[in-house]
Amino acid sequence: MLEGGLFSKILLFSLPLMASGILQQSFNSVDVAVVGRWCGKEALAAVGSNGMIISLIVNLFIGISIGANVVISRYVGQRDNEGIRRSVATVGVVGMASGLLLAVIGFCAARPMLDFVSTPEDVIDLATTYLRIYFLGMPGLMAYNFGSAILRSLGDTRRPFYALLVGGMVNTGLNLLFVLKLGMDVDGVALATIISQYVSALIIIVFLLREQDPYRLDPRTCRLHGLQFRKMLQIGLPAGMQGVVFSISNVFIVGNINLYGSTASAGSAAALIFEFYCYYVISSFAQAAVVFTSANYGAGNIERCRRVWSVCMLLSVVCSGLLNVVIAGNATVFASIFTQDPDALQYAAVRITTVLLFQFVACSYEISGSAMRGLGYSMTPTVITVIGTCLLRILWVHTVSVRPDDFRLLMSVYPITWTVTGIAVVIAYFYCRRRAFAHISGCA
Repeated sequence: MLEGGLFSKILLFSLPLMASGILQQSFNSVDVAVVGRWCGKEALAAVGSNGMIISLIVNLFIGISIGANVVISRYVGQRDNEGIRRSVATVGVVGMASGLLLAVIGFCAARPMLDFVSTPEDVIDLATTYLRIYFLGMPGLMAYNFGSAILRSLGDTRRPFYALLVGGMVNTGLNLLFVLKLGMDVDGVALATIISQYVSALIIIVFLLREQDPYRLDPRTCRLHGLQFRKMLQIGLPAGMQGVVFSISNVFIVGNINLYGSTASAGSAAALIFEFYCYYVISSFAQAAVVFTSANYGAGNIERCRRVWSVCMLLSVVCSGLLNVVIAGNATVFASIFTQDPDALQYAAVRITTVLLFQFVACSYEISGSAMRGLGYSMTPTVITVIGTCLLRILWVHTVSVRPDDFRLLMSVYPITWTVTGIAVVIAYFYCRRRAFAHISGCA
């Protein structure tokens, strides 16, 4: 990460991340496809409508894992092996504790959260069943994500992908077994998902137990180290809170979608799958921006930090934009993978052509915000994103799109808020970058 050409290294770093994100999303996508094909649109709506709620609860801890990534990467740049050891030990404790906490919160709060977003009466019981079982897999999900953060910090994105690949195959096989052979419903696909999450987590843990010092995870030395934990929270909490507030704003939109009925919920759920897939293209380059920027900033490589932002922005816009166009140009064909209901397909096509076609605009704030976090400015992109995206979305659903009579108008809030937020975060990035580089020059 600290020397040589950046274009090929960032691309090689990001491709396994991209594949890992797509595989991780496929756990839910396979659930949606199986229930959509063999259990009806109510089951499809029940599984699909849970995505935003899951993100709402999980995103805070995913943000902290990003903080761990930044902290360890900076120690790598500084060649501080003791800092790396302490960070790895801290990550082990935080990953385990967060998984257990999320399992309890999610299981207990499932029904109230579904009531809050006006989940249709004909699907709420199924949705509650799926959500409660899903959250029992949180210890596995957190172990995977925090363990992967350790490996990514040293530039290794392949082994997390291999772990997810095995988990994805387990998930697919168990979905078909539980639903087609054993006659289970949403409970079967949820059970398949959590088993596959624990499989992926176990593989990651084995990798870390066998890793070379100072990256090796040693259960005997795992404990919270105050300095490293505070640094992780300084970077990770704002990132996590941004994800939480993002999810809250999306929950309000889901509530409005549910007012259109279970058919609209089913169609939206089918379309949302492809938004997640395309987002992981953007996210992979955003994570590359975090890791490469933090490592090179720790090493004092100012010019290389500049080029990291440019390369990540270019690759994310081109790759995500091409994927957006391909899927939007064949919206009905792609949506039919998950549902055959003609009315649900119509809603899915509206969402894909209104939202997904313009998703590449989100690269502007994702890449810039990630680069800022790599420089140590985590709160700035969080505040801008909360104001420019989240609050504007909530305002939109309570004013412009308050009545359930124009689904396309409701969906147009996404590209509008992406554009507003992107402009603001890019401006903030250049300002923060100038300050961060001046600090390095002053120290030199």
